[in-house]
Amino acid sequence: MDQHKPTARASHNDMANAIRALAMDSVEKAKSGHPGLPMGAADVATVLFSKILKFNPADPHWPDRDRFVLSAGHGSMLLYALLHLTGVKQMTVAQLQNFRQLGSLTPGHPEVHHTPGVEMTTGPLGQGLATSVGMALAERMLHAEFGEIVDHHTYVLASDGDLMEGVSQEAIAIAGHLKLNRLIVLFDDNGISIDGPLSMADSVDQVMRFRACGWNASRIDGHDERVILRAIKKAQNSDRPTLIACKTTIGFGAPKRAGTSKAHGEALGAEEIAGARLALGWPWPPFEIPEFVAAAWKRTGARGKRLQKDWKVRLAAMDPAIRAEFERRLKGEMPAGLAAAVAAEKRRLAGERADIATRKASEACLKVLAPAVPELITGSADLTGSTNNMVAATPAILPGHYLGRFVHWGIREHGMAAAINGMNLHGGFIASGATFMAFADYCRPALRLSALMDLGSIELFTHDSIGLGEDGPTHQPVEHLASLRAIPNMLVLRPADATETLECWQLALQHRKSPSILALTRQNLPSLRHEYAEENRCAKGAYELRPAEGRAQVSLFASGSEVSIAVEAQKLLAAKGIAARVVSVPSIDLFDLQSKTYRASVIGAAPVKIAVEAAIRQGWDEIIGSDGGFVGMHGFGASGPYKALYNHFGITPEAVAALAEARLAST
Repeated sequence: MDQHKPTARASHNDMANAIRALAMDSVEKAKSGHPGLPMGAADVATVLFSKILKFNPADPHWPDRDRFVLSAGHGSMLLYALLHLTGVKQMTVAQLQNFRQLGSLTPGHPEVHHTPGVEMTTGPLGQGLATSVGMALAERMLHAEFGEIVDHHTYVLASDGDLMEGVSQEAIAIAGHLKLNRLIVLFDDNGISIDGPLSMADSVDQVMRFRACGWNASRIDGHDERVILRAIKKAQNSDRPTLIACKTTIGFGAPKRAGTSKAHGEALGAEEIAGARLALGWPWPPFEIPEFVAAAWKRTGARGKRLQKDWKVRLAAMDPAIRAEFERRLKGEMPAGLAAAVAAEKRRLAGERADIATRKASEACLKVLAPAVPELITGSADLTGSTNNMVAATPAILPGHYLGRFVHWGIREHGMAAAINGMNLHGGFIASGATFMAFADYCRPALRLSALMDLGSIELFTHDSIGLGEDGPTHQPVEHLASLRAIPNMLVLRPADATETLECWQLALQHRKSPSILALTRQNLPSLRHEYAEENRCAKGAYELRPAEGRAQVSLFASGSEVSIAVEAQKLLAAKGIAARVVSVPSIDLFDLQSKTYRASVIGAAPVKIAVEAAIRQGWDEIIGSDGGFVGMHGFGASGPYKALYNHFGITPEAVAALAEARLAST
């Protein structure tokens, strides 16, 4: 090609080489990053973005765009180069030159809500692939509900690392079972991992593996534009999800490092870059894209502008009431009837005295909340009868049938949590899932990402303590509350009775910028809130549930199932002339956010402070102080009836009262 001919029309190779050049130049300037994947996958990305993808660079988040998820997030310069070349306004050359620098729009791994055009935060391998399953499911469910106004695909670029991660198996099994035919995975099949040839650690036939899970799957030459285009178009017309294993060369064009692990995760160096420019026929200096190549890339965005304009015409032609509901859902606005539904249920609960497990109280809440919040989707990891979270009177999602509100995820906790993130990222739904709290460990990478991405995902973790009883220590969470509370931007809610459960559900629904966890009991708990209060008393994280009779000598703090134990201990102390107060702490996270004045008023000035929780102490010292008393767990649980376990581990009203007396005697 002749760089001196500005009227030349760019070829596919020119456009792909622009990606390669920007990637190696940005990584070189940063002296950090991963040039290998962008250089190897440039042909696949060029075909996808220039010939297939439905997107508008001027409005990278319009609702009916195709989603592109770079699951192999370490190859972030591939995506940043594409955003720049296609014309996303904010993705300037200066941003590329500031790759991996503090405050830039080009962080080391893509971050959603930070960089326009990035669909999700990726980097932890496997998460992008698993989350995309939720995006594809959300698209099909919205299509079933609102029709052709929702009609797009989800594309994933995945690496061998994504496919080796265990969550990938859960994800592809879910997608294959549900026949999510709008999901297309492009596998950058370069045969190289960080340690060297992939063959050192893996010999899985990925094509056969995906086929076994109900996918279409094939292998192609990932550097042949015609073959790539033909494969993607075929996938678009499939009745099931598709894997396209694209055989590529990592670091394509680098004379010494191409096809080796040295191309993966470090700058190529000036000599190697000069050789790559020569091999690729790319004579332009760093960060310079010739006008004829830039113009070719800009033309790819024009198609998306036309498609979005046509979509807006169809949107305007919808029935006004249906359109209003569709737009409300996409904006994430709460329905107008939620507050009234909560108030009515709180009035009903104020007159009840029945003992009820909070998992059953949650089930009752859903009967009220689900009709008021039609976008609320629930699901369970094969524990529906135990987690009690099926939305009544609506069908479950089935393969090829997506008009429903409950998903049977199977025993795939990690895949469930990631897919729920994808549904919430897609928009139009508030997606929630459920399993036992001990299995939060199987979900943790997806939970952490939900917090990092400011998602309003909701997880119900039932059987939240030794109170689950006979299943024993393998199923009894003791450290999990502390570990979940340790995740920044994660709202952990542990209600003490039916009314608190309702209030916690309301908080979870309203917190659209942070994920929520509802920790719920298997065992029955007494009703503690017998008065109607319009305010959500759980909203501040902690409040005085039972004041002391007179000046408090003891403050008892508890969450969930142990609040009733603290209430009984208060009575035992009162019988001995000791004034105690009880503070319910449904959310340490929310309490941490309150004003210093409010926190001080709730913690109080009593000389003895004791926390009660059937879990480890970690996290309570900020309320009771390092010298405060604690009644709870100091190791793992045991198998037996739950009442016997509480007695065995000394989590009883008598133990709380005895500790309070001993502390008072020593003051």
